[in-house]
Amino acid sequence: MQIVKVTTRKQLKQFVMLPFELYKDDPNWVPPLINEEMKFFDRTKNPHFEHSVADYYIALEGDKVVGRITAQTNTLHNNHYNDNMGFFGFFECIDDVKVAEALMDTAVKWNKEHGKDKISGPFNFTINDISGLLVDGFETPPYIMLAYNKPYYEKLLNRLGLVKAQGMYSYLTSTEVIPPKLVRVAKIIEKKLVKENVTFYTLRKKKAERIEDIEIVFDIYRKAWKDNWGYVPMSEKEFDRLKDVLLPIADPNFIMIAKKDDIPIGFSVGIPNFNRVLKVMNGKINPITIIKALRAKSKIREVRVMIMGILEEYHNLGVDAMFHYKFYEYAIPKGIYNGEFSWVLEDNVMMNRLAVSLGGIPYKSYQILEMNI
Repeated sequence: MQIVKVTTRKQLKQFVMLPFELYKDDPNWVPPLINEEMKFFDRTKNPHFEHSVADYYIALEGDKVVGRITAQTNTLHNNHYNDNMGFFGFFECIDDVKVAEALMDTAVKWNKEHGKDKISGPFNFTINDISGLLVDGFETPPYIMLAYNKPYYEKLLNRLGLVKAQGMYSYLTSTEVIPPKLVRVAKIIEKKLVKENVTFYTLRKKKAERIEDIEIVFDIYRKAWKDNWGYVPMSEKEFDRLKDVLLPIADPNFIMIAKKDDIPIGFSVGIPNFNRVLKVMNGKINPITIIKALRAKSKIREVRVMIMGILEEYHNLGVDAMFHYKFYEYAIPKGIYNGEFSWVLEDNVMMNRLAVSLGGIPYKSYQILEMNI
């Protein structure tokens, strides 16, 4: 067994295709689009590489790929926290501690050579991408932009010295009526918000207005999330890339902005569970998979509430509860009965309580791992 640095397109294709082999018999794994994965790892096309660096590695036994990992920096993270953290990501491996150890040793050595004193992950490449290790909830497929991995990864990585730095939960809701408690709360809050001159609107259709709405979301996100654990400020190009991924699959009615006296104070973003489409495409784009994709898209009946931000001075107005109420108000008549709030930091007491009060059941758990090097 040897660890090989990815330097050719052929090796990158091997890196990208390893999960297709590892998960070929797993009904809950959702394959990414192969061409999009190749672009994502292209250093000339991914804006992550405008401020940070990374190398990719595969583990080979003979000609067979049995593992992969990336070792990377995140300059924006280290500047924000004034620390010296290194990172790893895209970890995949057969159930063999020797392979896992060789991969992690490579990532650790790489980060030491880049002057880092800790390593954290998995991040693919940042916390704003698909990140975290799934440690509980393997019985169902993941929602859009959430991690899925082999159950034995936690054991392998713990054995190598990596420990939990932060835990996160996904909450599942399934209902054909708005939760009665939320209805009661919303009626009370609505009267309060009218007096406070707080209004809500969804993503607008005209191009200029839509651009303005997206800029509002980006601005509030940077202000509202700056003190959250793990927050890393996105560059404008990174935000544009994420926007270009999500907007084509978004339902504008699940992208909502709140204003007080015509000043934006909060936003909430829900995304239909496009993983149903990716599942039937099986990594490929061709006439047959496009037809399958269109059929699958018409059957999406789930939405992931993936991010919410409210400016700190307006936290006590109940805007967060109203966002959820309005999502239910739109979704249920459309036959969208299933939703997921994710992920919620383990130590975010307020948001965990809110998720439970809305009928959410914690059904998946994730961890970010770290260790000194």
